[in-house]
Amino acid sequence: MAAGPESGAGELGAAQVRGMFDGIAPIYDALNSAMTAGLHHRWRERAVDLARVGPGDRVLDVATGTGDLAIELAGRVSPGGEIVGSDFSEAMLARARAKVAEVAGRRGAGAGAGGGRVTPCFEWGDALALPYADDSFDAATVGFGVRNFVDLGRGLAEMTRVVRPGGRVVILEMTTPTKPPLSLFFGLWFDRIVPIMGRLSPDPAAYSYLPNSVKRFPGPAALAAEMHAVGLEPIRYLLTAGGIVAIHVGTVPGPTDGDRSS
Repeated sequence: MAAGPESGAGELGAAQVRGMFDGIAPIYDALNSAMTAGLHHRWRERAVDLARVGPGDRVLDVATGTGDLAIELAGRVSPGGEIVGSDFSEAMLARARAKVAEVAGRRGAGAGAGGGRVTPCFEWGDALALPYADDSFDAATVGFGVRNFVDLGRGLAEMTRVVRPGGRVVILEMTTPTKPPLSLFFGLWFDRIVPIMGRLSPDPAAYSYLPNSVKRFPGPAALAAEMHAVGLEPIRYLLTAGGIVAIHVGTVPGPTDGDRSS
């Protein structure tokens, strides 16, 4: 869920945001599952479906955090593909690498494990200045991290730049529902319950920052407009979980548009 550097992501500077994610990395997965009742895994699966990647593809997961989306993607590009997870929090990356090792260990204990499954590679990276060549990935994704980009347009432009023509940029993010009763429940949950749960973390302030970052983030239509502004076309989005989660998909224009069916 971590973001890119430079000055202020919302109310906090980049160094503060990075330090926050470094601090909560050890318990991030447990609290994330508790806060979403474990549904974040289903949302990630849907996002990966919409990326339309397959065996042999190369995919970049930006703001990869502890690597859940990258791990889900790995199953889709196997065999022969490549998954790169990029983040600016070293503690989050360390947890992602440990998680992949744990998954590999469990598979290794079973008969016939392996089968050419891709292992994600996790690298430090600035979401606002990705260290990859133009058109070097078949898709780029970001799960619950784009709202922490200190410059949204720049981050989206970088993701678009590194994806080949016809490839997709997929954004999975929380959004604020506007209609009751869900809007009332959302406000109660994120304003009251999440900060209380965050008291269990090494950095309780992080779980005040996170709900506030959702409120500050552009709504689904506004985010679609931001994606259009960096050249993605067409763009569509779907709302799930009663309007709490939005998944946006944009295609990099080019001669290979529409190569894959939905």
